[in-house]
Amino acid sequence: MNDRYVPDFRVWIDGEVVPSSLRASIMSVSQTSGLEGADRVEIALANEGLRWLDHDLLKVHKSLKLELGYAGEELTQVFVGEIVAVEASFPGGGMPTVTIAAHDRRHRLADGTKVRWFAIPIPSVGNFAVPDPITVSAVSLENGLIPLIDPVGAAIAILLGGVEAVVSVADPGSAQKFIRKQANESDYDFIAKIAAENGWEVQMEHGGDLGGRLLRFTSPLDHLDADVTLRYGSSLLEFSPRISIVGQVFSISGYVWVPQIKLVFVVTLGWDWDRMALTLSVYPGVIPIGTEASNHLIQEPLTAVSAPRKILAEILPRLNKRLTASGSTLGDPRIQAGKVLRLEGVGQQFGGLYRVTSATSTIDQSGFRTQFETRKEIWFGSIPSPEQGAIPVTVPFAA
Repeated sequence: MNDRYVPDFRVWIDGEVVPSSLRASIMSVSQTSGLEGADRVEIALANEGLRWLDHDLLKVHKSLKLELGYAGEELTQVFVGEIVAVEASFPGGGMPTVTIAAHDRRHRLADGTKVRWFAIPIPSVGNFAVPDPITVSAVSLENGLIPLIDPVGAAIAILLGGVEAVVSVADPGSAQKFIRKQANESDYDFIAKIAAENGWEVQMEHGGDLGGRLLRFTSPLDHLDADVTLRYGSSLLEFSPRISIVGQVFSISGYVWVPQIKLVFVVTLGWDWDRMALTLSVYPGVIPIGTEASNHLIQEPLTAVSAPRKILAEILPRLNKRLTASGSTLGDPRIQAGKVLRLEGVGQQFGGLYRVTSATSTIDQSGFRTQFETRKEIWFGSIPSPEQGAIPVTVPFAA
């Protein structure tokens, strides 16, 4: 039973478990996952006698796999990637060290920029836009990654793209406007832009035999159930929530030009916190006097087709920043970016379901701990507070 509290890890480099001599030199292991940027691992080794200075295993481009957990239990595969940096330290006093850093394979997407477009040529008719799910899949496969698009995310993309298809068929001359163009952008930035305009998160799947090669495109609506439950006073060691309305955006507007009738419309997408629902308003020309002003205006000109994607990409990240929190717990490899935490014992306003935006698990001389950053997404508002575990804290009566 005591083994449950003994941290354990296993490191694989170049397809093999590292030798026991190298493992014995490891001073710390840290694994970080996030909704932005590549997941990464850092491993620090004591370099006694400079024995690891030029070791063949510690070279860039070598594959690296990490498993975390506790002794006596099956370890969890939390990272598959490749070594991207090796750093050595030669202090005037103390032990020399070597630190290796590894990133998941998404770092390859950031190499260089490209100029191209994604279109389907139809003879005697013209070029038509490739649907976004196919575009991101093509770019992923080109970089050796296997794309996975979750059902709700795919449905949103099809819904948004359906309007483009109808307009393109009705007016083939306008089809060029809807074609995705990669203009001096890296594949990483290009995919990130498409994901934002469809309300997707992009995550690397590290578990299983294909871990480190599965690139998942998901809408937060695909996953609203808690993966891990933490309670303050027991499993939740530290918790620092912050709710703020400073700079908060509740609605975003854009000017939409409709050439067929030569008229400009003002389209506003907002969020009603009382009803926990999205609101949409459309006015010709200008917003009527007496109507509540929008919090943010998109400066670039929009069309009836581009407006939904652009406004969605602008408003969702802002709405989800209203309530954020950081915390820590005993090492738990289940807590990764994109997962949902159920936090109890912290009251009704700050308790309930949170999306993990970044998580770092570290094993060192201080033990095994997991620190995380979270956000309270607007989608969780549709779930009653008691079902989320967000209930008032009972204060004992004091005589």
